Amino acid sequence: MGTATRTERLDMRVDSDTKQLAERASAAAGYASLTDFVTHLIRENAPEILKQQTTIDLTNQQFDDFMAACMDETATPSPRILEAAKRLDEEGF
Repeated sequence: MGTATRTERLDMRVDSDTKQLAERASAAAGYASLTDFVTHLIRENAPEILKQQTTIDLTNQQFDDFMAACMDETATPSPRILEAAKRLDEEGF
């Protein structure tokens, strides 16, 4: 775990089996506390989950098709595309 000062709380309720499983795994992995274990899991997994939500994987052909569509000056965006773009602008993207 990093050296960041812990100032925030994360409260959660789990059933006893889940708590026991977490405690056993924490001890088996050598963590000093359940907090250290859960913090490690969050820091390890959350960035990948967020990356999956913000990344679009395309084949070369899909990218070429997308770029061709973007460069087509005769194409007009649909109302759904315009609404999506407006929402993204409002959300600061």
